[in-house]
Amino acid sequence: MSADPLGAERAAVLAQIEALTREFDEVVAASKASNADDEHDPEGATIAFERQQVAALLQQARRRLADVDAAVTAVEAGTYGRCERCGRPIAAERLEARPTARTCISCAR
Repeated sequence: MSADPLGAERAAVLAQIEALTREFDEVVAASKASNADDEHDPEGATIAFERQQVAALLQQARRRLADVDAAVTAVEAGTYGRCERCGRPIAAERLEARPTARTCISCAR
């Protein structure tokens, strides 16, 4: 497999991380600009929830980036498409559906 699809995936994840970071910074700035008491203000809980939701999405995107980087490293090392557990080939269909897969279907179960 060439790194091109992974490169496109990496670029998309980086763009998502950038957008989510901006959104998180905006939520934090908005909460600082507000004198809302998260515990007692009806809007405060919404601000706290939104901040946590964006933080969770950002963490998920960073994990996805780590998976893409690991797949790129595997391509460069010549080990891409081999199960990290059993060493057997990962089915092409699985890699097509999930290019960052590190295990074959059997080991993933």
